[in-house]
Amino acid sequence: MVDVSTIPEPASPAEQPRTVAVIEVGTTSIRMAIAEVEPSGAVRMLEALSQGVSLGKETFTRGEIGKQTIEDCARVLKAYCRKLEEYDVRQDDQLRVVATSAVREALNQMAFVDRIYIATGLTVRPIDEAEVHRITYRSIQPLLAAEPRFTDAHTFICEVGGGSTELLVVERGNVKYSHSYRLGSLRLRQSLQGLRTSAEKVREIIELESQQALDNLVQHVPASTGAQLLTLGGEMRFAARQLIPDWDPETLGVIEVPQLARLTDAVLGMSEEAIVRKYHVTLPEAETLAPALLINLQLAEILSLEQITVSVANLRDGLLREMGDQSIWTDDFRSQIIHSALELGRKYQFDEPHAQHVAELSGILFAALREEHGLDARAELVLYLAALLHEIGGFVSHTSLHKHSMYLIQHSDLFGLSPDDVLLVALVARYHRRASPKPTHQGFNTLERDRRVTVSKLAAILRIAIALDASRTQRVRDVTCHRERQRLVVSIPQFEDLSVEQLALRQGRSLFEEIYGMAVQLRPQAPREVKQPSSQL
Repeated sequence: MVDVSTIPEPASPAEQPRTVAVIEVGTTSIRMAIAEVEPSGAVRMLEALSQGVSLGKETFTRGEIGKQTIEDCARVLKAYCRKLEEYDVRQDDQLRVVATSAVREALNQMAFVDRIYIATGLTVRPIDEAEVHRITYRSIQPLLAAEPRFTDAHTFICEVGGGSTELLVVERGNVKYSHSYRLGSLRLRQSLQGLRTSAEKVREIIELESQQALDNLVQHVPASTGAQLLTLGGEMRFAARQLIPDWDPETLGVIEVPQLARLTDAVLGMSEEAIVRKYHVTLPEAETLAPALLINLQLAEILSLEQITVSVANLRDGLLREMGDQSIWTDDFRSQIIHSALELGRKYQFDEPHAQHVAELSGILFAALREEHGLDARAELVLYLAALLHEIGGFVSHTSLHKHSMYLIQHSDLFGLSPDDVLLVALVARYHRRASPKPTHQGFNTLERDRRVTVSKLAAILRIAIALDASRTQRVRDVTCHRERQRLVVSIPQFEDLSVEQLALRQGRSLFEEIYGMAVQLRPQAPREVKQPSSQL
């Protein structure tokens, strides 16, 4: 007889690995990665596919994608769908299809997305720069944690794409700065297409463009720490294969800057057809090779570096990691966004202890009022960021400080936030004092009703939090809230004189009462007495 006690029970669905896939519709190719994700979140690559297309060439010259190119993309994606069926990738939560700048900037973006859906059933979602930065960070996060050379240095992560150059500056594992430059290899190549000029002149133009775009980066490198440059992208992988004997793509490659300069000079002096013949690359790859190498070289020279590190990490890796986590808004991602906001506040010399304390108080009030406002964790983060940055407008002028704060937030790079989210943060900060939101106010009048209500709810909470630190001493800490009929009672367990906070609350509570329909009262609360055991004589 078989001893059934020795037969392992089959793993439950939650314990089994999932097969997932991501498709990236890029400027010069459509790439797909299929992987297996363990319950722990670990990702194991199963297969990777790539097919060249001419999306960027048309978008960056004519402004829209041609009909034939759309049909070419549909044909490629139909073939990918057949491959997905082989791997039994059928559910929505198993697949993400994203598009970068070539689709995002196309005037007929909607027609492209609709045609692909009709032809394949796939929903292509163009992603903005903020999402690209978030996903790029997720892709290189393990490298930053594993490599000692990146621990204390300012690490510049650069990817020169066809339409733009994406840059992250990371300090001790935290994102300090992120920006997207309209400095793409294909965009540059197409802008030079009509010029009949020498290779030397082409180089001069590209160097001038990249120098003007990237020259301000040195301000992010304190003289005492130095910098590291970690590059992504196919062109730098090409350089690593050419310059590093027996390079294993599973490891980081290190290229000497003079070597890269010589390779760049050689490529710049060749026609695209000659590049194809000598290096056995495709024509689309040959078209972007020289500008991309030159931009990376320029960045290394601006940072006064002798070496460049090359990684094979890419956008698809970051997407797969997010699918493994089954969440975008992880604790680490939130902490990176907050760190970015703190760096912005320091840039504008904000009162950091006051700002951080108001942010913490806002979080306490948000949690206490959860039943009343009904908002999610993303709104909580918007409130926290607005609380951190509500006074940065004082760097410009204390007159109309709230409006200056809104302007500075809107025109700054906050890592990981979409333009819509940045607008919400800016508006909540704008309404931290003075007038209530009005339909005539710029920015607020562009929002849909649900978002207008969200701004009003969050701004009302922020005003209460600011009043609780009106003394700017951070003395109000242990706050508890409860509802008494139509009144919110904020209790402070202390006997101190709270007249400053009481006055500030009376001046700032009108928006809260208007939005939530409750009066607000600040009430000192005596600490509970602990009875001492009586001594026996």
